[in-house]
Amino acid sequence: MRPPIGDFDTATPAPDCLDELTAPVADAVRDWQGAVPADRILYVDTDPQWADTAVFVEHYGRDLLERSANCVVVAGRRGGMTTLAACVVLSTTRVDVNGAVRRQLGARKASFAPMETATGETGMEYGGITPLGLPTGWPVLVDAAVVDLPYVLIGSGRRRGKLLVPGKALAELPGAVVREGLGVA
Repeated sequence: MRPPIGDFDTATPAPDCLDELTAPVADAVRDWQGAVPADRILYVDTDPQWADTAVFVEHYGRDLLERSANCVVVAGRRGGMTTLAACVVLSTTRVDVNGAVRRQLGARKASFAPMETATGETGMEYGGITPLGLPTGWPVLVDAAVVDLPYVLIGSGRRRGKLLVPGKALAELPGAVVREGLGVA
C-alpha cells in the first residue's frame, strides 16, 4: 500500500508484519483495543543506518521532520522512589523534562533514563523506542501537537523500520496522558 506520509516504497499494516517488530510492540499491535483500527497502524521498512532523525528525513522525505515524533524514557524521582515514563514529542521539539514532565510525575527530580534502563525495561532497541508496547503501568505522556497529526512517524521498537500511526491513536494507549507544552522549541 502507498504510505500516507514520506517517500517510502510501501507500507504494510502492522498486524500483517508482526515478525518485523520487537515482542512487546507486536503484542501491543496484536492486542490493540483503540477506536482507531489496528490495521491503520502501518510499518515501513527503513535502513538502520538512517535511523537518526536528521539523516532519516534527508533520505525518506523532508516533510517527515514536521510529522515525526520521538519517544524517550524518563525517570522521575521522589524520596527513594523512581517512576519510569515515556514522553512522546514532535521531533522538532525537546521534552520539557524539568518542567512539564517533573510536575506530571509529581517528582522532585526528573532526567532521561540511562540507555541500559530504557532498553532493558522496554525490550526495545535504543533509537527505536516507541510508545506502543511499553510496560504495564507506565505513564505515557504525549504532547498534544503529536495527537493532532493525521499520521505521525515513530519508532517500531527496533532501529530498522518505523511505524506510521494516526496521532489520535497515541492518545488511546494504556497510561496515555495528553499534555500541551510537553515538547518545547
